[in-house]
Amino acid sequence: MIALIQRVARAGVSVGGAEIGAIGRGLLVFVCAEPLDDDAEADKLVAKVLKLRIFSDDAGKMNRSVVDVGGGLLIVSQFTLAADVSGGNRPSFTAAAGPELGRRLYDRVIATARAAHAHVGPVASGEFGADMQVSLVNDGPVTIPMRIT
Repeated sequence: MIALIQRVARAGVSVGGAEIGAIGRGLLVFVCAEPLDDDAEADKLVAKVLKLRIFSDDAGKMNRSVVDVGGGLLIVSQFTLAADVSGGNRPSFTAAAGPELGRRLYDRVIATARAAHAHVGPVASGEFGADMQVSLVNDGPVTIPMRIT
């Protein structure tokens, strides 16, 4: 699985002009499943995101996780993370999982995150396959690409 994680002061996702998910301080996590991914990769991704120490401690060092700061998670599907532009100027997305597997693993990531984090902070999500508008205030900025294999 591929993820792009952004530390945010706030973030939201809308579909058709209606906001369907939003968080304050926390992590915006864009997620892309690949064809050979399974539940184990989805679970590993969530565990890594929750432990990722990218929030500042009292000394100003990135040493605290989203769990440590009680932050929220906004999880958004984004198959374009698997884009391949090596063959020209039009991206190829053949490295992304098909819609059925992609939706199943995206739902798994959300369910796993809610089970593990809902008692700490909010867990919001986008809508798989929808044309979404994502707004965010990147805090730092801090943006971390991640691949789970």
